[in-house]
Amino acid sequence: MEKIQFKPQIWTGSNALDGLKNIKGHKIFLVTDPFMVKSGAIKQIEDKINKNNDVKVFSDIQPDPPIDQIVKGISQINDFGADLLIAVGGGSAIDATKGMKFFWQKTHNGKEIKLIAIPTTSGTGSEVTNFAVITDADKGVKYPLVTDDVLPSIALLDAELVKTAPQSITVDTGMDVLTHCLESYVSKGANAFSDAFAEKAFQIVFNNIRRVSENGNDMEARQKMHDASCIAGLAFNLAGLGINHSIAHAAGAKFHIPHGRLNTIIMPEVIAYNAELDKGIMSKPNRAAQKYANLARLVGITAVNPNIAVRNLIKSIIKLRKDLKMPASFSEYGISKETFDSQKEDISKAAVQDADTVSNPIEATAEDMLDIMNKSF
Repeated sequence: MEKIQFKPQIWTGSNALDGLKNIKGHKIFLVTDPFMVKSGAIKQIEDKINKNNDVKVFSDIQPDPPIDQIVKGISQINDFGADLLIAVGGGSAIDATKGMKFFWQKTHNGKEIKLIAIPTTSGTGSEVTNFAVITDADKGVKYPLVTDDVLPSIALLDAELVKTAPQSITVDTGMDVLTHCLESYVSKGANAFSDAFAEKAFQIVFNNIRRVSENGNDMEARQKMHDASCIAGLAFNLAGLGINHSIAHAAGAKFHIPHGRLNTIIMPEVIAYNAELDKGIMSKPNRAAQKYANLARLVGITAVNPNIAVRNLIKSIIKLRKDLKMPASFSEYGISKETFDSQKEDISKAAVQDADTVSNPIEATAEDMLDIMNKSF
Protein backbone atom coordinates (compact mmCIF):
# COMPACT_ATOMS: atom_id res chain seq x y z
CA MET A 1 0.00 0.00 0.00
CA GLU A 2 1.13 3.52 -0.79
CA LYS A 3 -0.16 6.65 0.91
CA ILE A 4 -0.41 9.60 -1.47
CA GLN A 5 -1.33 13.08 -0.38
CA PHE A 6 -1.24 16.58 -1.82
CA LYS A 7 -1.32 18.92 1.13
CA PRO A 8 -0.44 22.40 -0.11
CA GLN A 9 -3.29 24.25 -1.72
CA ILE A 10 -1.91 25.86 -4.90
CA TRP A 11 -2.79 29.39 -5.97
CA THR A 12 -1.51 29.99 -9.50
CA GLY A 13 -1.90 32.30 -12.49
CA SER A 14 -1.99 36.04 -13.03
CA ASN A 15 -2.90 38.06 -9.95
CA ALA A 16 -2.43 35.04 -7.67
CA LEU A 17 -0.90 37.42 -5.13
CA ASP A 18 -4.32 39.02 -4.67
CA GLY A 19 -5.25 36.01 -2.59
CA LEU A 20 -3.22 37.51 0.26
CA LYS A 21 -5.85 40.24 0.60
CA ASN A 22 -8.27 37.68 2.05
CA ILE A 23 -5.98 36.72 4.95
CA LYS A 24 -6.83 38.78 8.02
CA GLY A 25 -6.09 39.09 11.73
CA HIS A 26 -2.67 37.44 11.87
CA LYS A 27 0.80 38.28 13.14
CA ILE A 28 2.78 37.42 10.05
CA PHE A 29 6.49 36.61 10.12
CA LEU A 30 7.64 37.30 6.55
CA VAL A 31 10.93 35.59 5.68
CA THR A 32 12.91 36.67 2.63
CA ASP A 33 16.45 37.45 1.51
CA PRO A 34 18.36 40.76 1.60
CA PHE A 35 18.09 41.29 -2.17
CA MET A 36 14.28 41.22 -2.05
CA VAL A 37 14.39 44.02 0.55
CA LYS A 38 17.18 46.05 -1.06
CA SER A 39 15.58 45.90 -4.52
CA GLY A 40 12.19 46.83 -3.14
CA ALA A 41 10.67 43.66 -4.57
CA ILE A 42 9.33 42.59 -1.17
CA LYS A 43 7.03 45.64 -1.24
CA GLN A 44 5.12 43.87 -4.01
CA ILE A 45 4.19 41.24 -1.42
CA GLU A 46 3.65 43.61 1.50
CA ASP A 47 1.26 45.75 -0.56
CA LYS A 48 -0.93 42.69 -1.19
CA ILE A 49 -1.13 41.66 2.47
CA ASN A 50 -4.32 42.86 4.12
CA LYS A 51 -3.64 45.81 6.46
CA ASN A 52 -5.64 43.98 9.13
CA ASN A 53 -2.46 41.93 9.78
CA ASP A 54 0.65 42.80 11.76
CA VAL A 55 3.79 42.01 9.70
CA LYS A 56 7.44 41.61 10.67
CA VAL A 57 10.07 41.10 7.94
CA PHE A 58 13.07 38.84 8.56
CA SER A 59 15.61 39.13 5.73
CA ASP A 60 18.74 37.62 7.26
CA ILE A 61 18.78 34.78 4.74
CA GLN A 62 21.71 33.65 2.61
CA PRO A 63 22.22 30.83 0.09
CA ASP A 64 22.47 27.40 1.71
CA PRO A 65 20.85 28.65 4.94
CA PRO A 66 22.99 27.76 7.97
CA ILE A 67 21.58 26.46 11.23
CA ASP A 68 22.36 29.65 13.17
CA GLN A 69 20.08 31.69 10.86
CA ILE A 70 17.23 29.33 11.59
CA VAL A 71 17.82 29.62 15.33
CA LYS A 72 17.84 33.41 15.02
CA GLY A 73 14.57 33.32 13.07
CA ILE A 74 12.87 31.14 15.68
CA SER A 75 13.92 33.55 18.42
CA GLN A 76 12.33 36.44 16.53
CA ILE A 77 9.17 34.43 15.83
CA ASN A 78 8.81 33.92 19.57
CA ASP A 79 9.52 37.58 20.42
CA PHE A 80 7.04 38.79 17.81
CA GLY A 81 4.38 36.23 18.72
CA ALA A 82 3.87 35.21 15.08
CA ASP A 83 1.04 32.84 14.19
CA LEU A 84 1.63 32.66 10.42
CA LEU A 85 4.81 32.31 8.37
CA ILE A 86 5.19 33.56 4.81
CA ALA A 87 8.34 32.61 2.90
CA VAL A 88 9.20 34.71 -0.15
CA GLY A 89 12.20 33.88 -2.28
CA GLY A 90 14.13 31.03 -3.81
CA GLY A 91 14.85 27.66 -2.28
CA SER A 92 17.05 29.11 0.45
CA ALA A 93 14.37 31.41 1.88
CA ILE A 94 11.71 28.70 1.70
CA ASP A 95 14.00 26.02 3.14
CA ALA A 96 15.06 28.30 5.98
CA THR A 97 11.42 29.03 6.82
CA LYS A 98 10.61 25.33 6.71
CA GLY A 99 13.43 24.79 9.18
CA MET A 100 12.01 27.50 11.44
CA LYS A 101 8.54 25.95 11.19
CA PHE A 102 9.84 22.49 12.06
CA PHE A 103 11.97 23.43 15.07
CA TRP A 104 9.45 26.00 16.36
CA GLN A 105 6.78 23.29 16.40
CA LYS A 106 9.15 20.91 18.20
CA THR A 107 9.73 23.47 20.93
CA HIS A 108 5.99 24.18 21.26
CA ASN A 109 4.80 20.61 21.87
CA GLY A 110 3.84 20.02 18.25
CA LYS A 111 1.58 23.07 17.97
CA GLU A 112 1.24 23.91 14.27
CA ILE A 113 2.24 27.21 12.74
CA LYS A 114 1.07 27.52 9.14
CA LEU A 115 3.32 28.45 6.25
CA ILE A 116 2.57 30.15 2.92
CA ALA A 117 5.39 29.63 0.40
CA ILE A 118 5.80 32.16 -2.42
CA PRO A 119 8.67 31.18 -4.77
CA THR A 120 10.53 33.89 -6.67
CA THR A 121 12.46 31.38 -8.77
CA SER A 122 11.12 28.65 -11.03
CA GLY A 123 13.29 25.82 -9.82
CA THR A 124 13.20 24.17 -6.44
CA GLY A 125 9.57 23.10 -6.11
CA SER A 126 10.17 23.62 -2.40
CA GLU A 127 6.74 25.23 -2.03
CA VAL A 128 5.05 21.80 -2.31
CA THR A 129 7.61 19.41 -0.85
CA ASN A 130 8.33 17.95 2.55
CA PHE A 131 12.06 18.50 1.92
CA ALA A 132 14.34 21.22 3.26
CA VAL A 133 18.12 21.45 3.08
CA ILE A 134 19.98 23.01 6.01
CA THR A 135 23.72 23.65 6.09
CA ASP A 136 26.26 23.21 8.84
CA ALA A 137 28.58 26.01 7.72
CA ASP A 138 31.41 24.95 10.05
CA LYS A 139 31.52 21.40 8.68
CA GLY A 140 30.60 22.34 5.11
CA VAL A 141 27.85 19.72 5.09
CA LYS A 142 24.24 19.95 3.87
CA TYR A 143 21.58 18.07 5.82
CA PRO A 144 18.25 17.18 4.19
CA LEU A 145 15.25 17.57 6.49
CA VAL A 146 12.51 15.24 5.25
CA THR A 147 9.19 15.35 7.10
CA ASP A 148 5.57 16.28 6.42
CA ASP A 149 5.90 18.71 9.33
CA VAL A 150 7.57 21.23 6.99
CA LEU A 151 4.90 21.13 4.25
CA PRO A 152 3.44 24.58 3.50
CA SER A 153 -0.31 25.03 3.72
CA ILE A 154 -0.42 27.20 0.59
CA ALA A 155 1.90 27.48 -2.42
CA LEU A 156 1.41 30.76 -4.27
CA LEU A 157 2.67 30.85 -7.87
CA ASP A 158 2.71 34.22 -9.59
CA ALA A 159 5.06 34.53 -12.57
CA GLU A 160 5.30 38.31 -12.09
CA LEU A 161 7.71 37.51 -9.25
CA VAL A 162 10.19 35.83 -11.65
CA LYS A 163 9.81 38.25 -14.54
CA THR A 164 13.03 40.11 -13.74
CA ALA A 165 15.16 37.05 -12.94
CA PRO A 166 18.42 37.27 -14.93
CA GLN A 167 19.15 34.73 -17.64
CA SER A 168 21.71 32.84 -15.55
CA ILE A 169 19.29 32.25 -12.66
CA THR A 170 16.44 31.49 -15.07
CA VAL A 171 18.35 28.66 -16.74
CA ASP A 172 20.00 27.39 -13.53
CA THR A 173 16.64 26.99 -11.83
CA GLY A 174 14.95 25.71 -14.97
CA MET A 175 17.50 22.94 -15.41
CA ASP A 176 17.07 22.03 -11.75
CA VAL A 177 13.41 21.41 -12.60
CA LEU A 178 14.47 19.19 -15.51
CA THR A 179 16.67 17.23 -13.08
CA HIS A 180 13.71 16.79 -10.72
CA CYS A 181 11.68 15.35 -13.60
CA LEU A 182 14.39 12.96 -14.78
CA GLU A 183 15.24 11.69 -11.31
CA SER A 184 11.74 11.28 -9.94
CA TYR A 185 10.66 9.47 -13.13
CA VAL A 186 13.30 6.71 -12.82
CA SER A 187 13.38 6.69 -9.01
CA LYS A 188 12.77 3.46 -7.11
CA GLY A 189 9.84 5.23 -5.48
CA ALA A 190 8.14 6.26 -8.72
CA ASN A 191 4.49 5.39 -9.22
CA ALA A 192 1.72 6.24 -11.69
CA PHE A 193 0.92 9.49 -9.88
CA SER A 194 4.50 10.78 -9.73
CA ASP A 195 5.09 9.67 -13.33
CA ALA A 196 2.15 11.77 -14.51
CA PHE A 197 3.60 14.88 -12.85
CA ALA A 198 7.16 14.17 -14.02
CA GLU A 199 6.14 13.59 -17.64
CA LYS A 200 4.13 16.79 -17.88
CA ALA A 201 6.73 18.95 -16.16
CA PHE A 202 9.49 17.49 -18.36
CA GLN A 203 7.57 18.39 -21.52
CA ILE A 204 6.85 21.92 -20.27
CA VAL A 205 10.48 22.63 -19.36
CA PHE A 206 11.96 21.10 -22.49
CA ASN A 207 9.60 23.13 -24.68
CA ASN A 208 9.84 26.45 -22.82
CA ILE A 209 13.23 26.91 -21.18
CA ARG A 210 14.85 28.23 -24.35
CA ARG A 211 12.02 30.76 -24.67
CA VAL A 212 12.53 32.23 -21.20
CA SER A 213 16.31 32.14 -21.64
CA GLU A 214 16.04 34.23 -24.79
CA ASN A 215 13.23 36.51 -23.60
CA GLY A 216 12.57 36.94 -19.91
CA ASN A 217 9.49 39.05 -20.68
CA ASP A 218 7.71 36.11 -22.32
CA MET A 219 5.12 35.81 -19.56
CA GLU A 220 3.38 32.80 -21.07
CA ALA A 221 6.62 30.82 -20.96
CA ARG A 222 7.44 32.27 -17.52
CA GLN A 223 4.16 31.05 -16.02
CA LYS A 224 4.58 27.65 -17.65
CA MET A 225 8.08 27.29 -16.17
CA HIS A 226 6.80 28.47 -12.78
CA ASP A 227 4.01 25.90 -12.87
CA ALA A 228 6.41 23.18 -14.11
CA SER A 229 8.67 23.80 -11.13
CA CYS A 230 5.74 23.16 -8.81
CA ILE A 231 4.53 20.11 -10.77
CA ALA A 232 8.02 18.59 -10.68
CA GLY A 233 8.09 19.29 -6.93
CA LEU A 234 4.92 17.24 -6.56
CA ALA A 235 6.60 14.44 -8.56
CA PHE A 236 9.76 14.17 -6.50
CA ASN A 237 7.93 14.70 -3.24
CA LEU A 238 6.07 11.46 -4.05
CA ALA A 239 8.91 9.51 -5.65
CA GLY A 240 12.22 10.84 -4.35
CA LEU A 241 15.26 11.84 -6.37
CA GLY A 242 18.64 10.20 -7.03
CA ILE A 243 22.39 10.54 -7.25
CA ASN A 244 22.30 13.57 -9.54
CA HIS A 245 21.12 15.50 -6.49
CA SER A 246 23.27 13.50 -4.07
CA ILE A 247 26.43 14.52 -5.89
CA ALA A 248 25.16 18.07 -6.39
CA HIS A 249 24.45 18.46 -2.67
CA ALA A 250 27.92 17.21 -1.71
CA ALA A 251 29.81 19.05 -4.45
CA GLY A 252 27.83 22.24 -3.93
CA ALA A 253 28.88 22.39 -0.29
CA LYS A 254 32.54 22.25 -1.37
CA PHE A 255 32.65 24.13 -4.68
CA HIS A 256 29.73 26.57 -4.18
CA ILE A 257 28.51 26.13 -7.74
CA PRO A 258 24.83 27.15 -8.19
CA HIS A 259 22.74 24.05 -7.61
CA GLY A 260 20.97 23.88 -10.97
CA ARG A 261 24.20 24.55 -12.85
CA LEU A 262 25.92 21.77 -10.93
CA ASN A 263 23.05 19.37 -11.64
CA THR A 264 23.36 20.15 -15.33
CA ILE A 265 27.13 19.52 -15.41
CA ILE A 266 26.77 15.93 -14.18
CA MET A 267 23.34 15.16 -15.71
CA PRO A 268 24.54 13.40 -18.91
CA GLU A 269 26.87 11.09 -16.98
CA VAL A 270 24.19 10.27 -14.38
CA ILE A 271 21.67 9.36 -17.10
CA ALA A 272 24.26 7.14 -18.83
CA TYR A 273 25.10 5.47 -15.51
CA ASN A 274 21.49 4.81 -14.53
CA ALA A 275 20.65 3.46 -17.98
CA GLU A 276 23.80 1.27 -17.90
CA LEU A 277 24.80 2.43 -21.36
CA ASP A 278 28.32 1.11 -20.78
CA LYS A 279 26.90 -2.37 -21.49
CA GLY A 280 26.31 -1.35 -25.12
CA ILE A 281 23.34 -0.20 -27.14
CA MET A 282 22.36 -3.78 -28.05
CA SER A 283 22.10 -4.90 -24.43
CA LYS A 284 18.67 -5.38 -22.90
CA PRO A 285 17.49 -1.95 -21.71
CA ASN A 286 16.99 -1.74 -17.98
CA ARG A 287 13.97 -0.12 -16.33
CA ALA A 288 15.62 3.32 -16.16
CA ALA A 289 16.61 3.20 -19.83
CA GLN A 290 13.05 2.33 -20.84
CA LYS A 291 11.68 5.23 -18.81
CA TYR A 292 14.28 7.72 -20.09
CA ALA A 293 13.35 6.58 -23.61
CA ASN A 294 9.72 7.35 -22.89
CA LEU A 295 10.61 10.89 -21.77
CA ALA A 296 12.63 11.28 -24.97
CA ARG A 297 9.59 10.23 -27.02
CA LEU A 298 7.41 12.79 -25.25
CA VAL A 299 9.62 15.62 -26.56
CA GLY A 300 9.98 14.22 -30.07
CA ILE A 301 13.23 12.27 -29.68
CA THR A 302 12.53 8.89 -31.26
CA ALA A 303 14.47 5.67 -31.76
CA VAL A 304 13.44 2.02 -32.12
CA ASN A 305 16.01 0.88 -29.56
CA PRO A 306 15.49 2.36 -26.06
CA ASN A 307 19.24 2.52 -25.43
CA ILE A 308 19.69 4.57 -28.59
CA ALA A 309 16.80 6.80 -27.51
CA VAL A 310 18.62 7.42 -24.21
CA ARG A 311 21.81 8.33 -26.06
CA ASN A 312 19.81 10.73 -28.24
CA LEU A 313 18.21 12.20 -25.11
CA ILE A 314 21.66 12.80 -23.63
CA LYS A 315 22.79 14.47 -26.87
CA SER A 316 19.70 16.70 -26.80
CA ILE A 317 20.38 17.69 -23.18
CA ILE A 318 24.01 18.51 -24.02
CA LYS A 319 22.80 20.68 -26.91
CA LEU A 320 20.21 22.32 -24.65
CA ARG A 321 22.92 23.03 -22.08
CA LYS A 322 25.04 24.67 -24.79
CA ASP A 323 22.09 26.71 -26.12
CA LEU A 324 21.48 28.00 -22.59
CA LYS A 325 25.16 29.04 -22.31
CA MET A 326 25.79 26.75 -19.35
CA PRO A 327 29.18 25.15 -18.56
CA ALA A 328 29.65 21.58 -19.74
CA SER A 329 32.11 20.53 -17.03
CA PHE A 330 33.62 21.41 -13.66
CA SER A 331 36.72 22.72 -15.42
CA GLU A 332 34.67 24.87 -17.79
CA TYR A 333 32.91 26.36 -14.76
CA GLY A 334 36.32 27.34 -13.37
CA ILE A 335 37.19 24.62 -10.85
CA SER A 336 40.92 23.90 -11.07
CA LYS A 337 42.23 20.34 -11.37
CA GLU A 338 44.07 20.75 -8.08
CA THR A 339 40.93 21.88 -6.23
CA PHE A 340 38.82 19.19 -7.89
CA ASP A 341 41.24 16.39 -7.05
CA SER A 342 41.58 17.53 -3.45
CA GLN A 343 37.82 17.33 -2.86
CA LYS A 344 36.42 14.68 -5.20
CA GLU A 345 36.84 11.65 -2.93
CA ASP A 346 35.25 13.40 0.06
CA ILE A 347 32.40 14.52 -2.20
CA SER A 348 31.86 10.97 -3.47
CA LYS A 349 31.78 9.55 0.06
CA ALA A 350 29.35 12.25 1.21
CA ALA A 351 27.13 11.64 -1.82
CA VAL A 352 26.72 7.97 -0.88
CA GLN A 353 25.36 9.04 2.53
CA ASP A 354 22.95 11.59 1.03
CA ALA A 355 19.26 10.80 1.53
CA ASP A 356 18.56 10.99 -2.22
CA THR A 357 20.92 8.10 -2.99
CA VAL A 358 18.48 5.57 -1.54
CA SER A 359 15.88 6.15 -4.27
CA ASN A 360 18.31 6.06 -7.21
CA PRO A 361 17.34 3.30 -9.67
CA ILE A 362 20.84 1.77 -9.58
CA GLU A 363 22.66 1.18 -6.30
CA ALA A 364 25.66 3.50 -6.44
CA THR A 365 28.93 3.18 -4.54
CA ALA A 366 31.45 5.89 -3.72
CA GLU A 367 33.55 4.57 -6.60
CA ASP A 368 30.60 5.00 -8.97
CA MET A 369 30.09 8.57 -7.77
CA LEU A 370 33.79 9.27 -8.22
CA ASP A 371 33.68 7.93 -11.77
CA ILE A 372 30.74 10.24 -12.61
CA MET A 373 32.66 13.16 -11.07
CA ASN A 374 35.82 12.38 -13.07
CA LYS A 375 33.88 12.07 -16.32
CA SER A 376 32.25 15.42 -15.62
CA PHE A 377 35.48 17.29 -14.88
